Amino acid sequence: MPRMLDVSDEVRSEIGDDEADRLLGGDRAPDSYECTSCRTPGDTHVEPTSTVLFVGNETAVLAFAHARCIPSQVVPVSEEQLAGAVRSISQAQTGAPGLAIPAPTAPVPNAPVPTAPAPTAPAPGHAAILGITCGLVLHGKVGHASLVVEPTGPVGRPGSTSGEDEFLDLLQDAGFQAVTDLDETPEQLPGWSVLVAMGKLHAILQPAAAGGSTGWWQAHQPLQVTDAWRMAASQLSEVTMYAVPAGMVGRQPREDLLRQALERAVALGQVVAASLPLAGT
Repeated sequence: MPRMLDVSDEVRSEIGDDEADRLLGGDRAPDSYECTSCRTPGDTHVEPTSTVLFVGNETAVLAFAHARCIPSQVVPVSEEQLAGAVRSISQAQTGAPGLAIPAPTAPVPNAPVPTAPAPTAPAPGHAAILGITCGLVLHGKVGHASLVVEPTGPVGRPGSTSGEDEFLDLLQDAGFQAVTDLDETPEQLPGWSVLVAMGKLHAILQPAAAGGSTGWWQAHQPLQVTDAWRMAASQLSEVTMYAVPAGMVGRQPREDLLRQALERAVALGQVVAASLPLAGT
């Protein structure tokens, strides 16, 4: 019986045509697996299955997921995260040997860095890092899984020496819209998405110039999210991303306080947002 397996172009380019063909032919793909996203069983014979390649600096691990949970793609991770993935996959897929494969000898595209990078070069004198706060934000009576992105310092355009914070302007150039009412759901932004894998927040992805997607923000260590946040994101298949300038909202310990801080920022005209499709669950 043929396997219902999807190998994306970006995964194929990393593992090579021969390995991809062996997977599609059934030589290297397991009959059953534990989904790397939702952690429930899957069967390559009876349901569409995605190949997900976790790539570190020196090694890479091929995992499998329900196609409904996450599309076939390459996920850059740290070597420490990759070691954990190897242990998890080995325990869940003892019947599928050889899933760990060498990473390319050339530098891995979009390889992770020690800290979450700002989307552009920070203003001189500042090492701006993007902070992420996860929470449910009500749009009317419906709770939406949301991310509040706030840099630790001013973010300027590449080459800027003024020190002026242009973070919101840069995001508006990318298609984010100014927020005037928190109860309104912003429009989806084509090409952007939020990656949730293995039950944790991994990255915010943006369109790549050469096609596909690339990391706009990536967690140094995947962030744990609440079950309520995951459920809301899964039900709506999207996440609302809010962005504010440095020092505008801060880390709020409760969702009601997060909303109050966002409302104050909205009143000052200091919030942009977009709805981003969910990749994973």
